Amino acid sequence: MGAGIAVALLDVGLPVVMIERDAESLARGRANVEKVYDGQVAKGRISASAKTGLMARYTGATVYDALAPVDLVIEAVFEDMEVKKAVFAELDRVCKPGAVLATNTSYLDIDQLAASISRPSDVLGLHFFSPANIMKLLEIVVPARVTEDVVATGFALAKRLNKVAVRAGVCDGFIGNRILAVYRQAADAMMEDGASPYQIDQTVREFGYPMGPYQVTDLAGGDIGWATRKRRSATRDPQARYVQIADRLCERGWFGQKTGRGYYLYEGGSRSGAPDSDVLAIIDQERVRAGITPRSFTNEEIMRRYMAAMINEGANVVQQGIALCPADVDLTLVAGYGFPRDRGGPMKYADTQGLDRILADIREFSLQDPLFWQPSPLLLDLVARGANFDSLNKA
Repeated sequence: MGAGIAVALLDVGLPVVMIERDAESLARGRANVEKVYDGQVAKGRISASAKTGLMARYTGATVYDALAPVDLVIEAVFEDMEVKKAVFAELDRVCKPGAVLATNTSYLDIDQLAASISRPSDVLGLHFFSPANIMKLLEIVVPARVTEDVVATGFALAKRLNKVAVRAGVCDGFIGNRILAVYRQAADAMMEDGASPYQIDQTVREFGYPMGPYQVTDLAGGDIGWATRKRRSATRDPQARYVQIADRLCERGWFGQKTGRGYYLYEGGSRSGAPDSDVLAIIDQERVRAGITPRSFTNEEIMRRYMAAMINEGANVVQQGIALCPADVDLTLVAGYGFPRDRGGPMKYADTQGLDRILADIREFSLQDPLFWQPSPLLLDLVARGANFDSLNKA
């Protein structure tokens, strides 16, 4: 991620200072940046001399003091609050007054991070999506104590980087990852109840996504979600359904493409995985452990559940002010999560289907799991008034 952010900045003419913890890590970080440009040279997209010019703006260091003159810092270390607080303590020490201190966290509480230093008004969330030099979405996450000029700087940077910027409030996962966590829960419940991950992926692709949720997990690395689940375990509602299939795979070290197997099997370094009978056996074992008699799902039912979960949580995100309007949810899911562009985004899709129909689906699904399938107050209000999500975009 750090290398991708560095490339994104270098590409638009900005100088970059990359800080790593030791010389070995620094060499690896530089190699990751050069690998991107070497690939572009090999494909004829840039010349070797252009690469040299780009890398001339890159410097590396193993001490934070090298950041003393910079205007903006983007932290991109591991998703651990204590690690990030330690980094921000150093940034607080060395960075000049007025420097913007940004975090690339995907989930963590930026208000808590900002409160840990002496200048919380300078702290902003800049949530890039991997690979950061290619993906268009940039969530600008606005903590409670940040100043307007710092937020404006974030949007100006997004424009300079040719990114699609969406303002997000602080919560676990912001807009995109918060909604992702919910529709992934719906997918996992269907998998445990009888649908295979391969049927779910195929159905989602047929809807228009480039990849299904389990292909995405294998691409990103299953260990990332595993770390998030472990972090959330202490606050998880004990009454909420928790599907453990992903944990069983991670316990075996099956993290996806980088380990040769995850939900799919990647033989000989292949990036296009094949269904894995061992995974299906693990799923069967988990169904027995959970006391579930598997049933079949039609592709239509899979998408009804998948979309209802996405739309309902999108409505919650708008109702709680995490997204300013439904269009921002649509923009986030289209630009960062592969939602099919021709369908407009989940909230636009809900309007085309009819919000009363979406609410009816949620109420039907709640008969099996009333805790998970709680209709959003915003959805209830819009249906009661005969309004739609788009009416809130014009407010």
